[in-house]
Amino acid sequence: MAYTTTALLKSYMGITASTDDTLLSLCIDRAQATVESYTNRVFEASADTTRKFTPIVNTQWLGSGLYGDLIDEYTLGTDYDLISITSITNGDGSAVPTGSVVLLSPNRTPAWAVRIKESSGYVWKYTDTPEASVSIVGRWGYSLTAPANIIQATLRLASQMYRQRDGSPDLGNSIISADGSTIVTSAMSRDTEALLKPYRRRS
Repeated sequence: MAYTTTALLKSYMGITASTDDTLLSLCIDRAQATVESYTNRVFEASADTTRKFTPIVNTQWLGSGLYGDLIDEYTLGTDYDLISITSITNGDGSAVPTGSVVLLSPNRTPAWAVRIKESSGYVWKYTDTPEASVSIVGRWGYSLTAPANIIQATLRLASQMYRQRDGSPDLGNSIISADGSTIVTSAMSRDTEALLKPYRRRS
């Protein structure tokens, strides 16, 4: 889903006509893509999705070029922000009950790892091949709905993209053609970058 709406963008820009609604919607899409590319994050997890992981410790396979996702036999590092887990299928095809795991860090979201409780009797494992054998179904993203600063940054970028449709200088992040088919990326404005910088994911 979009982080903002055409109606909200029009209100933000003081536009009342519906003539450019299609172009404004395209600007929102491009602005959201810019936000996600800059932060390396997705800020709305409205439905479950599945991600797969390799249950081996990195150092075991460095020489072969195959990289695993385990920190240790109990801790699986994720490549993506994780809010909540619906189900887990271990690498051997067995289910790992969600009550047998905790998200790390437990006092902060989103999570960066899934740890099996040592008292549970489970460990991360596989049967034949380790590659992408663990499946985790859940809400993958930074948040269930976009935070206020992300909405503001999306509005700011979309507004700048729309206003540069005629080539007006120094109005922001990108230039979008009058028909909405081309965007040329330039430097992000400082106020928008200030909104987004605290949300950047380093890996």
